[in-house]
Amino acid sequence: MFVEHNPFLVALSVVIAILGGYTGLGLAARVRGTGSAGRRLLLAGAAFFLAVGVWTMHFVAMLAAPLPLDTTYLVLPTIVSFLICALVMGVSLFFVSLGEPSNSRVVASALLLGVGIVSMHYVGIHGLAGSFHVEHQHAMMIAAAVIAVGTAYGGLRIFLARHGGMRLALSASAFGIAVSGMHYTAMYGMRFLPGPPLDHAAHGLAASPEVLALIVSLLCFLIIFGFLLFLVPEPRSRALISAPAHEADTVAFETAQMWRSDQNGFGSADAQSQQHLPTRRLGQPFISPATRLPVEGADGTNFVEVGRIRSIKANAHYTLIHDGSRERMCPWAISQAEAQLDPATFLRVHRSHIVSIPHVSLIRKEGDSAVVELDGEAPHLVPVSRARIAELKARLGLIRRGA
Repeated sequence: MFVEHNPFLVALSVVIAILGGYTGLGLAARVRGTGSAGRRLLLAGAAFFLAVGVWTMHFVAMLAAPLPLDTTYLVLPTIVSFLICALVMGVSLFFVSLGEPSNSRVVASALLLGVGIVSMHYVGIHGLAGSFHVEHQHAMMIAAAVIAVGTAYGGLRIFLARHGGMRLALSASAFGIAVSGMHYTAMYGMRFLPGPPLDHAAHGLAASPEVLALIVSLLCFLIIFGFLLFLVPEPRSRALISAPAHEADTVAFETAQMWRSDQNGFGSADAQSQQHLPTRRLGQPFISPATRLPVEGADGTNFVEVGRIRSIKANAHYTLIHDGSRERMCPWAISQAEAQLDPATFLRVHRSHIVSIPHVSLIRKEGDSAVVELDGEAPHLVPVSRARIAELKARLGLIRRGA
């Protein structure tokens, strides 16, 4: 039966699973950087797109399979299969999106995710109706479950390691392979055996393959639309967007002068007040460290106290500041933010990361480099480049300088 599948629909089903995974996992990656209200919305959106991706992949693959000519789809089991999928996706993402999850939590999430995908598949298969009955090979059912759980675990691990574009693409690919690999393994062990015609009326409302194909086509369009919409970059600070790249440092410097004058009690911008402020050329650090950094919010530019900052991460021409509970966008580049911080408290541990030494709660080796965990309401991990490990350990009092 397996060799008789339509190869074009098989390829489409895998692509749909990957696109749905990319969109859903991408939305889940933004959960930690938002407030509680936005977090719920992103979590719901991530679960929805993942569930739609899995469910649509399943039924595209069913349309690719050589099913008996009189096959119809019972509506109730078909809907229940989607609800199962959405529920397990939401619960799994909730487990891994809050704080830095332990290995046991990741294993539990992968187990729930894999079992949920397998359950969705077999509930959907139970919705097939016609003059036949379905027989499953138990060995293939077990193999399908192992593939789903194992690949889901690998995808979650890649996803949690870093939320960047390539890592996210790899995680989505692992997710798509988990879903499609499970489905086609299960289909390989499935046989349609002739039997007495089933009374469809006794089993509830049924839909023809043509109706299912129409629904699946609309859902494919929804997944592709969500994927393309997710690729649209987020809005940045207006000042930095309008300024050319070589002027970005000037814009950030002028912004810093404005809010730092407020900090030092110079409410007006008259020349007499401004002459008391430290001056510098572009590329040179400020004379004294800042006490607050600007962050962009829905209501405008806010300020976060330096003592609350756990880490700063470079993101194109701006940065993401983590205050222990969430990430917020700062309009400065990482080099500009570094110039405002006290070097006795903050250390550039990676070309894209700065950490607050007093908030480091854990350091461990990972291959040739290392990672540190920063404390707070939502602890998070930051990579440390190999060249900065010794300096960081010295700053933490683990080794003597120069050792």
